[in-house]
Amino acid sequence: MSCLQILKKQLLKKTEDRNRSSDVQHQRGARPIPLARKLCYAVGGAPHQMTAVAVGVSLQIFLLDVVQMEALYVSMILFVSRAWDAVTDPLVGYLVTRSRRTPIGKLLPWLVLSAPFVVFSYLLLWFEPRGFMSQPLSVLWFLSTSCLFQSLMTCYNVPYLSLNMFLGGDQRDRDSATAYRMSVEMGAMLLASALQGHVVSVYNTEKQQVCQQLEQETDPSSTSPPTASLQQTRKAFQTSALVLGSLFFLCSLVVFFGVKEQQPSVCSDDRERPSYLTSLKMLMCHAPYRRLVLGFVFSALAVQMSWSNFALFCSHAAGLGAHFQLLLLALLASASVAVPVWQAVLLRVGKKTTLFIGLSLFVPAVTVVGCVPSNLPVFVTMCVMMGFSVATLFLLPWSMLPDVVDDFSVTNPSCRDLEPLFFSCYAFCSKLSGGLSVGVSTVTLQLVGYRAGACHHGDGVVTALVVLFAPVPVALLLVAMVFFCSYPIDERRLREQRTSVQPEPASSSSSSSSSSSSSGPVEQPTVLQQLHPTSQRNTKINTLVMNRDIWMDRTKTFMRMSLV
Repeated sequence: MSCLQILKKQLLKKTEDRNRSSDVQHQRGARPIPLARKLCYAVGGAPHQMTAVAVGVSLQIFLLDVVQMEALYVSMILFVSRAWDAVTDPLVGYLVTRSRRTPIGKLLPWLVLSAPFVVFSYLLLWFEPRGFMSQPLSVLWFLSTSCLFQSLMTCYNVPYLSLNMFLGGDQRDRDSATAYRMSVEMGAMLLASALQGHVVSVYNTEKQQVCQQLEQETDPSSTSPPTASLQQTRKAFQTSALVLGSLFFLCSLVVFFGVKEQQPSVCSDDRERPSYLTSLKMLMCHAPYRRLVLGFVFSALAVQMSWSNFALFCSHAAGLGAHFQLLLLALLASASVAVPVWQAVLLRVGKKTTLFIGLSLFVPAVTVVGCVPSNLPVFVTMCVMMGFSVATLFLLPWSMLPDVVDDFSVTNPSCRDLEPLFFSCYAFCSKLSGGLSVGVSTVTLQLVGYRAGACHHGDGVVTALVVLFAPVPVALLLVAMVFFCSYPIDERRLREQRTSVQPEPASSSSSSSSSSSSSGPVEQPTVLQQLHPTSQRNTKINTLVMNRDIWMDRTKTFMRMSLV
């Protein structure tokens, strides 16, 4: 009898170990993400950032001084296109969620099919129909092409951002992939800023030369200031668009051929599929997501308010237009270096603390620049500090978003496949803040008397640029830090909750046969079963099969002992 008890304990222990290993394997999902897949995924983020730098830095100058459009029309074009882009983000996210899975996945077809159209619309954005259209038709042309480009860019960017959740691996692997993506995006921004900085330097040089010629030829008694027609600058903008469009298409091919979209851990047919409005309501009612989005909106609005006025601030307020390329490279080069630094810091002190440390550097940097704008060494030093601060805004909120998605899956285990909607609403808020910053900046310049194509501007324009560059972003950033302070998720605790599996006690297995015939209390589901409800049926089937094997082993052992 003692031999049977020993064999029984050994068999039960072996079964528990087998159950535990299979549950942990199911919980962790796929193997760790290969380095090549991380790098190919990271390359896909470069196109969006390169075009964003070009549009954010140069489009305002292109429309104001090259096309010589009135500031009010420029403000309308920039704001309406950004607002349209923001509205299409959740809609595209929902369409991606509802689309069918193909042999290459659900997200990759969106990327590869939208990339050629994005490149074509981006080239149209920098084409000026000069001589073919009147000014109202020209405004309509740039408004239409800008909205078209933003819509097609959304069809590429939303599936790409959602692809982070389908690379495989666990939370650390996704954070690592996000860090690689941010590093590549910073490098892409550095490349795009070098290209756009060259274009802006061509613009400043040509404008200075043309303005000097016009001032010599213009009658001094004329009341209207001279305006410059910039032919070389126009060609520089179009060449830059061709280069960035080619890089965009190459990067999309790298993602398509280098990234394999992983299947979800739970079958999509067994998941709940809520409607669009219900899905948005569930997202907005999720407190961690709501607080993270609000903090992200105000912090992005603060940074983009300074970013959208950076070129005009350097040219008109600081008088350092000739050094714009140096200042922009200093800012983005420091941001590129800072991304791996902040990644190492967040592993030690956590994401929330790292975010507060990084964003706090932005306040003294823009304050010093606003007080001492014409000192080049001080400006360069503060650009380096701003770069370290901007890197946290690029890395941390996007690294915290997968944690919110995981927390939502724990809270709502029956509602899945909403990852594209999470990321699209997040991108919606980012683009909305960008549109607001550009719209407010351009309207303010219009009110203080900014004249398109003018060689010189009054003190009111300089004061407005200083206010838009420093005090307003500081106030917005302080509001953002209040919302980030109430962010409730601890990623370490969430990781433990996701990866911990509660093993069943040995007594439950021994009494399984008796409890099946009697009406006992219902067992509480484990963490694994809460995260994956559809796996409960498979777990029960596996348990029955293993119990059958146990009793067969017991019967064989008893027969051998009886023969002995």
